[in-house]
Amino acid sequence: MKVWNWDGFWSYFTNLYLLEGALWTIGLTITTLFFGSLLGLGLAVMRLNKRRWLSYTAQTYVWMFRGTPLLVQLIIIYTGLPQLGLIRFSVVEAAVLGLALNEAAYLSEILRGGILSVPRGQSEAARALGLRPFQIFRLVVLPQALRVIIPPLGNSVNGLLKTTSIASVISMEELLRRGQILMQQKFQILEVFMVVAVIYLVLTSCWDLVQRQIEIYYGKAYGAQADRQLARDDR
Repeated sequence: MKVWNWDGFWSYFTNLYLLEGALWTIGLTITTLFFGSLLGLGLAVMRLNKRRWLSYTAQTYVWMFRGTPLLVQLIIIYTGLPQLGLIRFSVVEAAVLGLALNEAAYLSEILRGGILSVPRGQSEAARALGLRPFQIFRLVVLPQALRVIIPPLGNSVNGLLKTTSIASVISMEELLRRGQILMQQKFQILEVFMVVAVIYLVLTSCWDLVQRQIEIYYGKAYGAQADRQLARDDR
């Protein structure tokens, strides 16, 4: 019995059906990150709000979505809501909604931590200059918070690239789901899933390179280069 098929293994790297699944994975990741970041930012601001009902609402949301499995959340959104006579989502809509709602709970904590890392004196100084709350947040707090936010946010994106595979449970034809379909057609289980694993590794490695460049860009004002510049200015 032949255990491994090298010809089949190499052919899957150029299989358009599988590569399209990788594009779906990338698209799902970007879309989820966009909506999840918007919602996460809103939740972070609510958590920091002095109004208790807003803070408690955000805390409850984070508690609920971080405390239950994403798999369960996707199944409830895709199959549970229609059974209750509520809205029926398509596979893509359910996948994006479920992933974004779940990711927002984690991103909100990352964003909140970054905002809290900015000294309160920065906001007070900006307020003394006559800036409005939104201007203070956009021009003073957020640029400084990004240096703290980007490393964990980058790790979250790395995890999200792999987490999108859970959407295969509701028949979302991303990379893993298309790999499963090919496996059922070709009966080359190990070859297909090894190629799928390599593609995921390539995607996460590419993002790792992008993340490093982003960290260098936002951290250059705080690194050794900035220290040397300050030393020259003192002279």
